[in-house]
Amino acid sequence: MRWIAVVLAGLSVALVSGAASAAESAFRPVVVARGLAEPVQVTAPRPEARRLYVVEQRGTIRVIERGRLRPGFFLDVRGRVVAGGEQGLLGLAFDPRYASNRFIYVNYTDGNGDTRIVRYKTNGTRVLPASARLLLRIDQPYGNHNGGGLAFGPDGRLYVGTGDGGAGGDPENHAQDSSSLLGKMLRLDVRRPGSAPEIVGVGLRNPWRYSFDRLTGDLYIGDVGQGALEEVSYTPRASPGLENYGWDVYEGSRRFEQKAAGPGKLVFPVFEFGRDGGHCSVVGGHVYRGKARPADRGRYLVGDYCSGAVWSFVVARGEATRVRRESFRISSLTSFGEDAAGELYATSLDGTVFRLT
Repeated sequence: MRWIAVVLAGLSVALVSGAASAAESAFRPVVVARGLAEPVQVTAPRPEARRLYVVEQRGTIRVIERGRLRPGFFLDVRGRVVAGGEQGLLGLAFDPRYASNRFIYVNYTDGNGDTRIVRYKTNGTRVLPASARLLLRIDQPYGNHNGGGLAFGPDGRLYVGTGDGGAGGDPENHAQDSSSLLGKMLRLDVRRPGSAPEIVGVGLRNPWRYSFDRLTGDLYIGDVGQGALEEVSYTPRASPGLENYGWDVYEGSRRFEQKAAGPGKLVFPVFEFGRDGGHCSVVGGHVYRGKARPADRGRYLVGDYCSGAVWSFVVARGEATRVRRESFRISSLTSFGEDAAGELYATSLDGTVFRLT
């Protein structure tokens, strides 16, 4: 990812490059809020039907309630965060039992540029600063490729996607090294604070936004490419074990270095696109499970930061099918998100939150 920076084989090239007509495109952006400070995520806990929580890169979280931006901050950790480029407050997840325990989890880069995963408790309106508990700290050798997402899986564990540590080409070979926490998909048992993270995926370069299908539990990962290909990787809920997403042996489906892959089952992307058309940095999205567009349930949305292009597709038998280029673009796209009902949203670094359905 370069904001904070497709070639598909055979038949898929035509599917991706062919833009859908306006009549065919189900998803259209409608402005929900403006004037936010570099928003990088929008989300909501399942019990709260009328609220959206917007993560601002500088180190704050704002609340949109009943369509209006609430004054003040839900969370303000600007004094603990280094922000700019690919650093800052980058991720938020609500505990699956948030309605009863009021726990949230955030992912940010601290004053040293290192990744911190911290749990807080809220009073239902604002975070209680004194409740902070550090769950994980990861040294970052460079200022980029920090990953930044957080997502709870169907197993109730917290998943933390980490970049390869930064620079270019994974110079320290973290992604394929099982002794490093960089370039990995990690799993934390938040019910046992202090327990060691488990590596469930290796070979990631910079997973900028990943999500679990709220119906099936399948995992989708948008992983930013080096210079040629952007990719989306897919792991079904019934995965047989450790997955290897390929970097830096492969960039997408293309060989990047002539060396042996590390541990795990090698997995190639279900969707990829190249740097033509002004594309530069994939933004992973969500599978649509809302009610506003019944015909589009099961479609996964993904976009690109630089071009603002958005695609959607359906995974069937482990392959991307019914690929559709959506008819709109979102300038400086940073993230997609879901509300409590599964309707989809997007954020732009220029300060805007959009509803897409």
